[in-house]
Amino acid sequence: MEQHFHCGRFALGLATPLIMGIVNLTDDSFSGDGLGGDPQRAIAHGLRLVEEGAHILDIGGESSRPGAATISVQQELTRLLPVIAGLCDCGVPLSVDTTKPDVMREVLAVGADMINDVAALQAPGALQAVAASKAAVCLMHMQGEPVSMQRAPQYADVVGEIVAFLAGRVRVAEAAGIAAERIVVDPGFGFGKNLEHNLDLLRHLPALKAAGRPLLVGLSRKSMLGLLTGRPPGERLHTSVAAALLALQRGAAIVRVHDVAATRDAIAVWNAVEDR
Repeated sequence: MEQHFHCGRFALGLATPLIMGIVNLTDDSFSGDGLGGDPQRAIAHGLRLVEEGAHILDIGGESSRPGAATISVQQELTRLLPVIAGLCDCGVPLSVDTTKPDVMREVLAVGADMINDVAALQAPGALQAVAASKAAVCLMHMQGEPVSMQRAPQYADVVGEIVAFLAGRVRVAEAAGIAAERIVVDPGFGFGKNLEHNLDLLRHLPALKAAGRPLLVGLSRKSMLGLLTGRPPGERLHTSVAAALLALQRGAAIVRVHDVAATRDAIAVWNAVEDR
């Protein structure tokens, strides 16, 4: 029987890979794709990603790039709420990328289907905000905080430590009343990891299935790809697609990407070869 991911108003099959398209509402994005305070432009971008093949839209109002400073709840909601309203009937689940329980409660009340939390619901009240809804959640690993996470990340066993962390957060979420079918996990490439940590994680991605939930992987345009190729963020399309396919081949169920159409086409070829 095909496994399903229960995501608010939607149940998504996991027999074939899912694409999560990025709708970035910040004005300080690392990749230069931030849409700032222009909700109509953001809505148009989200609709275009759905047309290109996105199965989920991930909407972010606060930057989590290395060195990013936090913004207020009201600033974040001012960016998010008009875009959620404009995309609520687009035909795919809406994920909101936030760490703040107050933001979670507000966006879930107006139609968000998923919370994508780089802090894995560790903020006081975050577990309860998601548990009280039907929304899905992505629990991500991050060492430290965005403002300082890339200064000197250290691990004794990067894969083992992240598996243990994610498995622990899954247990905590389930104990809080969030059904397993609503949970995916993300190892957090680039979030408190240097290049070698990231490469080690990608090499050993199958081991992360030990956390017990489907894997969501975000490698699109990230600095590790720039370190490997010398390309700036806007020129990382080819490496981003290659990285997404490598993640899928190693067991990822969902890839979070900027370039939906190119990723969709690459997956179509891979699916044909695999006869899926």
